[in-house]
Amino acid sequence: MTGNSPPHNRSPVVVQVRGDGALFTRPELRVERVSYPVMTPSAATGVLEAIFWKPEFRWVPVKIEVLRPIQQFSLRRNETHDLPSLSDAVKEGRRIDTVANRDQRSALCLRDVEYRIHAQVELAPHATKNDAAYREQFRRRVNRGACFQQPFLGTREFPAAFFPPDDRPAIAETMDLGIMLHRIHYGPPARFDWFTARLEAGVLHIPAQGIPGEVSTTSGAA
Repeated sequence: MTGNSPPHNRSPVVVQVRGDGALFTRPELRVERVSYPVMTPSAATGVLEAIFWKPEFRWVPVKIEVLRPIQQFSLRRNETHDLPSLSDAVKEGRRIDTVANRDQRSALCLRDVEYRIHAQVELAPHATKNDAAYREQFRRRVNRGACFQQPFLGTREFPAAFFPPDDRPAIAETMDLGIMLHRIHYGPPARFDWFTARLEAGVLHIPAQGIPGEVSTTSGAA
């Protein structure tokens, strides 16, 4: 019943999300925020976990369909450069002083977005149910509009509505997206996997495995 590999031969869960805006930040641009043209796997995982999460499994996005034309817009955002390390936050209880350490930065965001997320369930060794049971719980929550917390599209200032999927086709657009985060291994130590992303006829296919690597970020949204 358990295992380290998601059951890719089974039908994935599918949910559709929509929002007025989104910001899926490219990690190589650390001063000004520039969004990828499409939703990233890590952002998709965040949406799925906001709807339904248990420690007995993790979400594995396998495909993201882009359902609306890609549109961009610019805005100014407040961010903080006072980010304590995880050990400082846990051991010392130090809080972020956003007022005294606030910066205003430009961001290139996405406007009027909609995506269809396809994902599998990867069971943890201590899971007590099979993956079909967790998938069915997720579907019931989507049908009811239930979530643990409000899903968002990259940053909390862009909330997402979610609902059962329809059968509209993805947009007819193909483009290279560059290097994209595949998965975070929280460790310790924390590790990051990456992959070379490409939008094919409006669909981002996510490989089962990424390439190990590292990235550091020095600021965050306030």
